[in-house]
Formats: sequence, structure tokens, C-alpha cells
Amino acid sequence: MDKTITFGIPCYNSAEYMDHCISSIVEGSGCAEDVHVVIVDDGSTKDDTLDRAQTWHDRYPSIVDVVHQENGGHGRAVMTAIEHAKGVYFKVVDSDDWVDAEALGELLEHLRSFVAFQTRVDLVVTNYVFEHAEDGKSRTVEYSFALPKGKICGWRQIGHFNMTQYMLMHALCYRTEVLRECGLDLPAHTFYVDNIYAYVPLPHCKTLYYLDVDLYRYFIGREDQSVNLDVQISRIDQQIRVSRIMIRAYHLYDDVPEKRLRSYMIGHLTLMMSVCSVLSKMSDAPDARKNLDDFWHEFMRFDIRMYNRARHGIVGTFTNFRGPVGERVTIGIYHAAQKIMKFN
Repeated sequence: MDKTITFGIPCYNSAEYMDHCISSIVEGSGCAEDVHVVIVDDGSTKDDTLDRAQTWHDRYPSIVDVVHQENGGHGRAVMTAIEHAKGVYFKVVDSDDWVDAEALGELLEHLRSFVAFQTRVDLVVTNYVFEHAEDGKSRTVEYSFALPKGKICGWRQIGHFNMTQYMLMHALCYRTEVLRECGLDLPAHTFYVDNIYAYVPLPHCKTLYYLDVDLYRYFIGREDQSVNLDVQISRIDQQIRVSRIMIRAYHLYDDVPEKRLRSYMIGHLTLMMSVCSVLSKMSDAPDARKNLDDFWHEFMRFDIRMYNRARHGIVGTFTNFRGPVGERVTIGIYHAAQKIMKFN
């Protein structure tokens, strides 16, 4: 591992916006030689994504590598980037997003210090910012009170995460060997796998560090974007597929001895199941509600304690009201939350 960090950039028909993403890392870091970028062209067909990626390699051959593969979806592109990573640390940046140069400089300063002094930090958490194209407004997700600032800690030192503070992919910078050794496997041709990426490695991270900078800029606004509500509803089967993988990754009460980490992971599962519940109620598919009921029963059979926490807590209750009136209440609560928090 001769680089401090590898940035994996999955690209699929990304020519329109990928240059901004890559530039924010390569040029935003001052073309630092200890930065490594792996651009994965995931079988692009409609534009010159691969040619643009190759141009970046030609300009910065010691920094940028390009991998072309048959189309396998976002998850497979991330796994390919991990496979080719040369950095001690690894971070995913989607091709329509970007990073802030000043915050990137601070992150690199800390990572270089960890590497130079052989300080073992498995996970570095930074803030991310929703950038909404529709109204030009932004919203920052930060982790004050949930994580101690500027201190290496373990899971026993974390605090309470509220519903807006779950550590999604955009916040996470893992030690590369953790990702390679934790059994992470992101399925092909499946959206929303970033939730698996932000969940499965956590019990393998023994130390973490919260750097309070607004690093990742998460663009919201393309009609075909996976977080667009209509797109999410049409892909409820994939939400369920991802949630199933997360559920089956651990019997949390047996496999995760640290109570605060276990509580956090149960919360993440609850959020995923709540999204599945709400989107199923919004769906016009005739089998959507039956599939949801079957999935909840599958969860119950797999682990009754995990199921009870997810289904019968406040969030699980409010997103699973029964009957036509109950469904309208559930959907109304979701829309109110979406308007306030602007998460899609």
C-alpha cells in the first residue's frame, strides 16, 4: 500500500459530470502523489465515459488508474475499486458528486499522520452535504454529540445518533484492509447497496475518528437518480433485497457484543425496514403489500429480538399503520419528514 488513500469512482454513462468529480479530488488535493484514484467504467454505452477516464490517466498516470468492466452495477464497480486500491484508506465518491478541497486537505493531513505514526484507525467519519439542484439549497449531515470530535475512540465512546445522522457511504473513509477482510460483497445490478457498504464493515472497525469537516458534496436533482422518490418506489424490490442482506449479515445480539454499536446497527436496520414499508404502501404494484408482509415475517423468523426492536419501536410503529387510513397517515408522516429533511 504505497498511497495514503484510494478514491474509488464508479462511472456509468457519466461523461456529462464526471470531470468535476475527478478534478475535485486530483486537483483539489494539489495533485498529491500519495492520493490514488481508481475510475471504474462500468460498461458505459451511451457516451465517452471510458475515453474521459483515460484522459485523466494520461494526464496523471501516477495518480489515476482506469478499470473497464462489463456492466455489473454500482456495487460491483465499488468492489472492483477496492480490489485495485493502493491506498491505506479507501473512500467512494460517486461520479455525480464531488469533494470540498479545503476539507480534503484536512482529511489528508490526518490520514498522513495516522500512517506516518502507525496509528491504527479503522474508520474516519466526515460530514456530507446534500446539494439540491431544484432550489440551490444545501443541508449538512454532521455528527456532533453522536461522535467525539477529533479523538480516536472505540464504539463504547459513541453517543446517540438521531434519525438524520446515520453514517451513510458519503461519510465513511475505511481502512482498506478492513473492507477486504470483513466479507463485504455488494451484489450486482442492485441499487442502494451503499447501505450494505455502510453497515457490514462496522463490527470489524475497532477504532474510529470523527473529523468535523464538510467533505462530501452529494448532488440531488437528476430525474433518473436512484434516490428520486418515483424511482425508489419502482425499485422497492431492490430496497427489500438490500435490507435482506443487511439483516442476514449478523444476529446482532449474538455477533456484536458492543451495546452502543449494536443499538446503532439496529437503528439503521429499522430505518431500512421503514423505507421498505413506506415505499410499499406508495407502490401501485398489486403484490407490494403482500411482499412487504412476507418480508417482515421473514425478518421475524430470522431473529425475533432484532425484529421486535425494528417493528415495534416508535419508527417501526409509525411507518406500519394498518388499513387505508393508517396507510395515509404513514405516507403523510413520510412526506412531512421528506419536506423537513430533504433527503431525496
